[in-house]
Amino acid sequence: MLGLSRLAQVALHVRDLERAVAFYRDTLGVPFLFQAPPKMAFFDCGGVRLLIGEAQVGEAPRGGYLYFAVDDIAAEHARLAAAGVAFKSAPTRIAKLPDREVWLAEFDDGEGNALALMSEPRL
Repeated sequence: MLGLSRLAQVALHVRDLERAVAFYRDTLGVPFLFQAPPKMAFFDCGGVRLLIGEAQVGEAPRGGYLYFAVDDIAAEHARLAAAGVAFKSAPTRIAKLPDREVWLAEFDDGEGNALALMSEPRL
């Protein structure tokens, strides 16, 4: 059967690769894999590779939105806030489904990319 069902890699543009590597690796704790030319760094997000790379000369940076799945959004929010992450708001329930809730806490990476913690605890 043909069709797309699994992401292998997601890419984001950044202005300052070294600053972005420190943020994703050291502040957020995303497992760092390797760096490669020209100015790209790769991380492991639970089996999906995250590529962050500097925009090429003359290329307009493009923003993205990443949702990081977490089990305990309150604890992860507190950990990252203590590490200096500036959240736009506290964790907020955005939906109540028959079997679970959906919670988000939004922030950005300082490079124009929107990020969020996302938790879906079962009821």
